[in-house]
Amino acid sequence: MRVKVRITCKACGERFVLRGKKERGQIDTGFKQCLCNNQNDFEIEEEAQ
Repeated sequence: MRVKVRITCKACGERFVLRGKKERGQIDTGFKQCLCNNQNDFEIEEEAQ
């Protein structure tokens, strides 16, 4: 199932809106790191469609 996801970097505040796959309760967007090189500290929330 495809879902729209909002990712917010907790280090710099940059926001990204991506589409991802939801499987077994996990959302996979392929997102790796923020523009500020942050790779771990994100807030990820599923948006209503």
